[in-house]
Amino acid sequence: MTEKQVVSKKRVVEHGEVYTGKREVNAMLDLVKQETERIESRFLEPACGTGNFLTEILERKLRVVESRYNKSQLEFERYGVLAVSSVYGIDILEDNVVECRKRLFEIFDKVYSRLFKKSASNDCRNVVRYILWCNIIHGDAISLKTVGENPQPIVFSEWSPVNSNMLKRRDFTFHGLLNHESMKELPLFSEFGKDVFIPTPVKEYSLIHFLRVADAEQK
Repeated sequence: MTEKQVVSKKRVVEHGEVYTGKREVNAMLDLVKQETERIESRFLEPACGTGNFLTEILERKLRVVESRYNKSQLEFERYGVLAVSSVYGIDILEDNVVECRKRLFEIFDKVYSRLFKKSASNDCRNVVRYILWCNIIHGDAISLKTVGENPQPIVFSEWSPVNSNMLKRRDFTFHGLLNHESMKELPLFSEFGKDVFIPTPVKEYSLIHFLRVADAEQK
């Protein structure tokens, strides 16, 4: 079956939208294969489309989660949620954002349901949906703002595991992550013991059980 790489000529002209094929996606991800298989390694696709890169990354991560934690539902849930929370995307077209979230959720749910069948929890599924709603954003990666009637700065949430089942959420503006006077000199991550740029969160949430992260939004 031939892969669909163009939705319409109009979208190509107006938005430069051309989907990357699966073969090319895998070839590019194989250049950083070790990172794609590290559960907590974060990836951002600033023009994610319907998620061709992000879905492949999540599939790779979940294969690792399954191989390690398939005997324990709680462990699979904990690390499966962590894998989902590590993928981020932005797209200027709302239908792409909706489809990307849907595809990513279905990838998680297919593995989760196959492994744990009737014991699979809707609480866990709802957490995955919520995190994908936060991480896959209807926005413009050039203006660094959301798209809609009242554009706002794009905000990304960092989800960090703490003390086994607890999760720490911190929100950062995309602008704040990028617009730092020393960014050209200092990397976000350093493996060489050098000083690194540590962005300032615009909001921090209290520690919460990873299956209750959506509840924090309502407090």
